[in-house]
Amino acid sequence: MEKYTRLKAAETLANLPAIPDEAMLDDLLANALKDFNKKIIVLDDDPTGVQTVHGVSVYTDWTAESIEAGFSEENSMFFILTNSRGFTAEETKRAHEAIATAIQKTAEAQDKEYIIISRGDSTLRGHYPLETEVLKNTVEIKSDELFDGEVIMPFFKEGGRFTIGNVHYVQEENELIPAGDTEFAKDRTFGYTSSHLGDWAEEKSKGAFKASDAVYLSLEDIRNLNIEGLTSQLMAVEDFNKVIVNATEYADVKVVVIALIRAMKAGKRFMFRSAAALTKIMGGISDKGLLSREELMMEQSENGGLIMIGSHVKKTTEQFAELQTCDFIEFIEFDVHLVLDPVKFENEIQRVIEASENFIRNGQTVAVYTKRERLDLGEDKKEEELKLSVKISEAVTSIVQKLDVRPSFIIAKGGITSSDIGTNGLSVKRATVAGQIKPGIPVWLTGSESKFPGLAYVIFPGNVGTKTTLKEVAELLHG
Repeated sequence: MEKYTRLKAAETLANLPAIPDEAMLDDLLANALKDFNKKIIVLDDDPTGVQTVHGVSVYTDWTAESIEAGFSEENSMFFILTNSRGFTAEETKRAHEAIATAIQKTAEAQDKEYIIISRGDSTLRGHYPLETEVLKNTVEIKSDELFDGEVIMPFFKEGGRFTIGNVHYVQEENELIPAGDTEFAKDRTFGYTSSHLGDWAEEKSKGAFKASDAVYLSLEDIRNLNIEGLTSQLMAVEDFNKVIVNATEYADVKVVVIALIRAMKAGKRFMFRSAAALTKIMGGISDKGLLSREELMMEQSENGGLIMIGSHVKKTTEQFAELQTCDFIEFIEFDVHLVLDPVKFENEIQRVIEASENFIRNGQTVAVYTKRERLDLGEDKKEEELKLSVKISEAVTSIVQKLDVRPSFIIAKGGITSSDIGTNGLSVKRATVAGQIKPGIPVWLTGSESKFPGLAYVIFPGNVGTKTTLKEVAELLHG
């Protein structure tokens, strides 16, 4: 496996070919999208995938009713939150078979064409290639359509995730670190070694798809607006081979989307595995400024807010340390290691709920954080660990579920944590994405059916922002 070196971020990005004229590019994109009459369904493996969009619906289940409602919307795009990053492989398989079946059935009933975007992590974690393979196989069985290829685009500017020379990088301060050398690549459940995306697809598919067979859309062709050449590359893709997209700016995504639409109009069919940038451009979502406190705090309340911290990645730990300097926040540690003793664990849950309610009712914002040391049962017990992590997540969720007092806002830190709290703790069936409170940090406005209707619910990814971003969001909402 080839080893890739760290790069200086500012120098590397500055020395790339110049970006095409944005106004001209926007005109080309608008023309391409104008008669691209396909419903765009984004399957989100945790709720952070809405971190680039606004004014779109998120459905938290995949019942026929929800999928039919999504198809019936005027919006070209809707999200289905699967939360599959917290599933076992078997649960993921079953869920994606059910979703693909329901989508195909609804599309036929409503006589609408569609594309599926499997929105995954910009640091390459998740059930890949399982999810897209199950979607592909199920749709092909249920219809007479065949997929020609799979587009892989993990670029996500707001989080500092760039693909250059087919290698995916994660920015940390002024360094671009090859993804395979980051903490994310060492994930106990979804780890990998490759930074080159062709090699990564080969590694994850256990050699079923070779890096040498992948199609690579280069930054040179993209920046030179070689749309004809890019379209020709896409037209040649077959046998579900992989299309690797290089990108460091939204302009790159726009060029690629124009080429993709041309290829799809010419009869090609693609599955998509991407981070959040593609959804914004494919869905024709306009730019929007960051949300203000006034836009989010529509109901005046004397109660304090609630911050739930579940993620354990390094960035969350750094952000948590900064948050602890806030004198308006009361901190409660939730000892999740007690999960191994059911009676003690239940008592611990009750202690946290009672303490949280008292603080919130007294106008104090409270931060509940899971014990920072990971529960480690050993290398041979990964599946058992995943099941225990689900129990822990359910317990974190139950804290919100059992609250008798309405917080003025809720911030949930970590993808799985925020998904479970939104779906189970707050009983959200359909939320509207208000926008972003900081780059890459989305806010839901909860639906009328939820536990706290109209609540500003901040979905804070574990791996996004600087050291001070969590503190800044808390300060903004606290007022």
